[in-house]
Order: sequence, then C-alpha cells, then structure tokens
Amino acid sequence: MSEIISAIVLGIVQGLTEFLPVSSSGHLELAKYILGDTSMAQQSLMMTVTLHVATALSTIVVFRKDIVEIFRGLFAFKWNKETEFSAKIILSMIPAAIVGVLFEKQIEALFTRNILLVAGMLAITGVLLMLAHRAKDTGKPVSYFSALLVGIAQAIAITPGISRSGATISTSVLLGIDRGEAARFSFLMVVPLILGKLAKDLLDGEYGQTENMIALASGFVFAFLTGLFACRLMIRLVKGSKLIYFSIYCFAVAIIAAAYILSKG
Repeated sequence: MSEIISAIVLGIVQGLTEFLPVSSSGHLELAKYILGDTSMAQQSLMMTVTLHVATALSTIVVFRKDIVEIFRGLFAFKWNKETEFSAKIILSMIPAAIVGVLFEKQIEALFTRNILLVAGMLAITGVLLMLAHRAKDTGKPVSYFSALLVGIAQAIAITPGISRSGATISTSVLLGIDRGEAARFSFLMVVPLILGKLAKDLLDGEYGQTENMIALASGFVFAFLTGLFACRLMIRLVKGSKLIYFSIYCFAVAIIAAAYILSKG
C-alpha cells in the first residue's frame, strides 16, 4: 500500500510540474528522495516514463483541436501549414531522439536521487527563465532553424533538474517567438517522443519486469488528472509573462536542496 501511495504522490508531482517550468524530473527525484524510494535506476526511470506518458495524454486532450487540425492537413496530402508544422515538430524531435538512443544507460544513471545534480540543474533552469522573462516578444513564428534549436534545448532537458517546458519555452521566447505559439509548440513537440519511448519499452518487455503494476497505474491516473489542470494554467501564465516567479521558485528549491544535502555531509 505504501508503494501505491508513493506512486500517487509522484503522479501529482509529475502532473503539476510537467507543464510548469520547474522540472518535473527534478521534482520527481526530490520526491523519491523524501519518500525513501530505493528502486534501481531502471525501475526509477520506468516510473518516470509512465508518469510522462500520462502527462503526454493530458497534452493530447488539451490540444485535441490542434491535433485534429494537424491530421486533417496531413491527410490532405499536400504541402500546407499543418504539414509544415508537423515537419518542424519532427525536426525538433531529432536531437532528443539521438541522445535517447545513444546515451540510454547514461541517462538511466542520472535518475538515482542525485540531489546535488538536481539542485545545480534547477539553478540553470532559474537562469533560463529569468532571461526569458526579460526578453521582448517580437511575435515571430516558429522557423525550421528555431525548431532545431528548441529541439536541442529539449535534448539537454533530459537531465533531471532542467525543466523541459522551461528550457523549450525560454529558448523559444529568447528567439523572439510569440509566447502563445512557444507554449503550444513546446507542449506538442514532446508527445511523439514520449509515446515513442513507451512503444520501445513495450517492445523490449520493460513493463513486464515491474513488480507493481497497480502502483504504476495509480501514478498514471493522478499524473493525467493534475496534468490537465497544469497544462491549461501554464498556457495562461506564459501568455501573461509570469515566468519570473518560476525562476525565483527554482532558485529557492535549488538552494534548499543543496543546503540540506551538504549539511548531512
């Protein structure tokens, strides 16, 4: 039962922090540390991926109209704005896909409750958000070059503590992309990657190795429900240029986490 409760807590943490630019993976590592999670790196990463799939599903629900329009454009079988948008999404996926395939074991090793690493990366996220807060919104659309740069930011954000949404939205804003479009592109670009990771794990039999599918399911449900709320909230916050508050939050959590670990010496 304690494992199920822990999964529910992790699901709520994931759902709230996946879309808010404070690093869901970093907060999951902090939550696992606080909850005394002693799972191996592969098992820990499995829970993380499951929760990310749940929030990917909540993204699909929130942006369902956009996704339907994209598919309609694609099935028109001609070059149009939906086809162009899809091409930019695919381009943005390439850096993270390369990193995920070539450095899978190294990535797994990062998810072992390394709190000092998380604290350092949260501080970097805070810097990115501060810079984005000060940037001027020039209302530019997403270009192919900017899609690639945002994709590189997403690949770097695989590290726990670097916020994926924070890194991709901040990069977009710093490139002058319209804030509303930056949020939309940031949230939609991760869906194919997460679903691809899930498909790979299923084909590799990874989910057959877990001992508690009930815990995974519990975390999934709560991550999905809280993700619906956080996704809609984040869209409003990005448009309202409220990123500075999350920057301050990231700095505060980084300092507290680092100070706690160092005090235990």
